[in-house]
Amino acid sequence: MLNHVVGLFTHPDQEWRQIRGDAQESIGHLYLTHTLILAAIPAISAFIGTTQVGWVIANNGPVMLTVESALWMTLMSYLSMLAGVGVMAAFIHWMARTYDALPSMARCVAFATYTATPLFIGGLAALYPHLWFGMLVGIAAICYTVYLLYIGMPTFMNIDPDEGFLFSSSVLAVGLVVLVSILAFTVIVWGMGVGPEYTN
Repeated sequence: MLNHVVGLFTHPDQEWRQIRGDAQESIGHLYLTHTLILAAIPAISAFIGTTQVGWVIANNGPVMLTVESALWMTLMSYLSMLAGVGVMAAFIHWMARTYDALPSMARCVAFATYTATPLFIGGLAALYPHLWFGMLVGIAAICYTVYLLYIGMPTFMNIDPDEGFLFSSSVLAVGLVVLVSILAFTVIVWGMGVGPEYTN
């Protein structure tokens, strides 16, 4: 897994071909060895950042979350990321028929996981929860994720580049819908009184 992660940042086009050849594992194995590990990076980083570092507002001392509150939010965000990968993989699997590509569901899970790798790695920024730092890292991670999606789709699905562009655009649109749905769910849960609790 680590080789693929490094390769996606150093030589992505070549790495997508390598991943395509390796993606014959079961869905369970992919989740256990790839998705569960990568999705844990932002969740654990956010837990540490919000409970040990905190963020500063004006000239006041650092504001941090209670361990119980941060733990609950970490768990919910982790499950949301796992669900998001699953939803994206299911959509890619369903949409692939339109382009005469017939990838297995496991291959679609691999593609969704590796495409989101920059977002997962970018989650390390949560170790230092500063607004501008988080925004800069987040924007860079989103841009590189979109880049991986567009160059990876034709290679991984073995389809024409023009079809790959249309396929990637559809996946990107669904990804935005999934993100908005997760945010909406978060607002609903917070409205029910399960919001963050601060130590300061």
